[in-house]
Amino acid sequence: MKRLMLLGASGSIGTQTIDVVLQHPDAFALVGISVGHRIDILKEILAKISVSHVCVCEEKDMKELAHQYPDIHFYFGDEGLLTLSKMNEYDLLVNALVGFVGFLPTLNAIQTGHNIALANKETLVVGGELIEKAIKEYGVSLYPIDSEHSAIFQALQGNEHKEMKRLLITASGGSFRNRTREELKDVTVEQALAHPNWVMGAKITIDSADMMNKGFEVIEAHYLFDIDYDHIDVVMHPESVIHSMVEYVDHSVMAQLGAPDMRLPIQYALTWPHRYPLDLEKPLDLTEVATLHFAKPDLERFPLLALAYEAGKKGGNLPAVMNAANEVANAAFRKKQISFLEIEDIVINAVHTVAYQTVNTVQDLIDADCWGRDFAHQQIQGVNQ
Repeated sequence: MKRLMLLGASGSIGTQTIDVVLQHPDAFALVGISVGHRIDILKEILAKISVSHVCVCEEKDMKELAHQYPDIHFYFGDEGLLTLSKMNEYDLLVNALVGFVGFLPTLNAIQTGHNIALANKETLVVGGELIEKAIKEYGVSLYPIDSEHSAIFQALQGNEHKEMKRLLITASGGSFRNRTREELKDVTVEQALAHPNWVMGAKITIDSADMMNKGFEVIEAHYLFDIDYDHIDVVMHPESVIHSMVEYVDHSVMAQLGAPDMRLPIQYALTWPHRYPLDLEKPLDLTEVATLHFAKPDLERFPLLALAYEAGKKGGNLPAVMNAANEVANAAFRKKQISFLEIEDIVINAVHTVAYQTVNTVQDLIDADCWGRDFAHQQIQGVNQ
């Protein structure tokens, strides 16, 4: 039985991870979980499955829950997340947190000898160099949960790294894939959150709409699969049936296909190298899909994708600044403080304004993150004056 520590249990990936665990009660034991403010979802989880350790966001919630569940150990805040990640009584950390907050728990888990199933893309976007070094130093494994990286991981099975020619990361195009830039000026939050293919959290759905998310995935792929940016291509694929592909040196292309259901890549990250049965509401039926479409992305239409390539290639503090500014701008749009296209303006200005610095320590990352957030907040204030 594999013992799991699940961070971000109340989010989209977290709740679907719980579903996978419940489908295989003899294969997985959930040692601990974290949630943010969604105490209602936490109680639903605790009614279905027993855990020993729980971290919540607020101290007051921790104290109230400790009275209601006396057999569970409760923690709170960022320190609580680090406490869970450093524990010895689990085998695999499932990091489903959203944002830079997920970086330190990943690093601490690696440094205490734990394998990682990673959905928190910011871990590699902001700190890929440090994570890469830690994985080599501590001899642990990192299994991707993102559907695109899981697809590449699956397509690489049985082949050698030196045989790769390039990676082809597919992109649905998000909520506004058929709109011109002129048509994006007045789009609403509600329209942006209406993804045509996937059911995801709010933040990542907005990132999908402006392709920042796909840019993050390019940077992730660089670190996950040790391949340079010039050999990572993005392909527009609106049906979201092919999740990504690997082209080999003989020009053979291996693709992984499946229904747009995140439980499939989640389960594969938990069970590798084995495959377990999985109860899906609607498995892929190619006769229903009938036709698949592909196109090159328009980098003028999606400037944040171009920015991610730029920041990834230059490295240093730029990816961390880009992510920080995006987190703030994304949240401001969801709060209706700025327009959709102003997200792009803020993130691009942040990356092009900051002084380049190398990243050698965790503090370097924290400093870059703080700079990016401060810059974005100032830009938002300027918009609203």
